[in-house]
Amino acid sequence: MTDALDEGLPRALALTWGIAAHPQRGPKRELSIERIIEAAVEIADAEGLSGVTMSKVASVLGFTTMSLYRYVTSKDDLLLLMQEMITAFPVPAESDSADWEAGLRGWVITIRNCYLDHPWLLDIPVSELQLMTPNNLLVVDWALREMRQLPLNEQEKMSVILTLSGLTRTFGLMQRDIESSRQSVEPGVWEKYGAALAELVTESQFPDLFPVVHAGRYVGGADDGFDDFKFAVRLVFDGVIRHVELGGTASDPAAGERGADVAGTPVASDPGAGTGSDELEQAVSKDKGVREAARERREAEAKLREALKREKDARKRARERTVREAEKAQRAAEKAARAAEKPRN
Repeated sequence: MTDALDEGLPRALALTWGIAAHPQRGPKRELSIERIIEAAVEIADAEGLSGVTMSKVASVLGFTTMSLYRYVTSKDDLLLLMQEMITAFPVPAESDSADWEAGLRGWVITIRNCYLDHPWLLDIPVSELQLMTPNNLLVVDWALREMRQLPLNEQEKMSVILTLSGLTRTFGLMQRDIESSRQSVEPGVWEKYGAALAELVTESQFPDLFPVVHAGRYVGGADDGFDDFKFAVRLVFDGVIRHVELGGTASDPAAGERGADVAGTPVASDPGAGTGSDELEQAVSKDKGVREAARERREAEAKLREALKREKDARKRARERTVREAEKAQRAAEKAARAAEKPRN
């Protein structure tokens, strides 16, 4: 292992990579991290994320809550492992096709289906640890593979991924909440709301919204097969195509604007636009003040890493001590209970 791994990853992240040590004591062959995660996912699918507690998972598995802490040290770790389990997507085999749109469309649909199957995933805040798990990295690698033939740089490709994943998450959240709202009222109530809204929205007061409401596209939606999500994805794809046509780059957001006039005809860039970004950064990096600030930053980062390691070790010792004391108390209570159950002569 490298020094970075030797310094220690958070236990949940290390578990996703299969490099964390498993408990040496406690129940054997009866309890495992996999069983714990599966039980938690089943609870979340049935009751939502609020139903997932360490005590509830332990109860479902038939163990004490303290037994779970030998495998999963906190609920945050459990949530990370749950997400990792349900995002083990079957990545399609690599194709010789240069159809990047079809490839990315399949990628987006896979993610959307995951939100539909496990709506509670939308309630887990995005964190840096999530971005470092193997399954998440495989998902990103899959998307990058589909864009291999696109003339985009690395930052542009990652921006496309961020845009599509954010779009998918937002649509998933909206769809879930709207469906939940509809289910909270009696059947037919929403139709009545729509009819009332059609009377309230007049053409004189809302001239542009009026035709939308009366076409049934504001609430409820017209049943003509139009898919808002697919349309939104299409807009992103069209934007990528337009960006490539204009020759814009992530390092110069204005390049696309300079590359064409309002009529879409390419125009020449200003040859005196200034120093290239690479040369400028090299010159800045040689500045004495910048070098001194960078040295101070590195020293501060080293001290921070040391402090974080000390805190982590202290938490680990405290956690182990707490578990030992709780198990000792539990054994004493069980011993006392058995003694009380013995018949007296």
